[in-house]
Amino acid sequence: MPIAASVALRAAVHNALAADSQLVSVLGGPKVYDEPPKFAAFPYVTLGEARIADFSTGTETGEEHQLTLHAWSRQGGHKEAHAIAGALLQALDDAPLALTDHQLINFRFAVADVRREADGRTYHALVRFRAVTEPV
Repeated sequence: MPIAASVALRAAVHNALAADSQLVSVLGGPKVYDEPPKFAAFPYVTLGEARIADFSTGTETGEEHQLTLHAWSRQGGHKEAHAIAGALLQALDDAPLALTDHQLINFRFAVADVRREADGRTYHALVRFRAVTEPV
């Protein structure tokens, strides 16, 4: 069931990020959110959009997931946003995440974008990963 695999993948990613000492250090705490608190202190990371597609073969069921993580910074300039994006890559690229009721075949970095938002003071890094899962 693709939705169940996506939920399990997001939970595993959240847990891995909240436990990663390098990311926690860059963020100044385990500030990784599915939905950030109303007045979340910068910097922080949010789990963003997910795209799920069938990745089945003739004999095996599987799903391909594209997951976007968002890093938010107001330090001034791109430096902190880049540092957070780098910490996300270190923590997750090819990580052996354990999923409930599913097996992670791979989890790989796909692309990152870092940009200044329209308010002129918030920097936003979008870091996308691709995963393949199979039911257990």
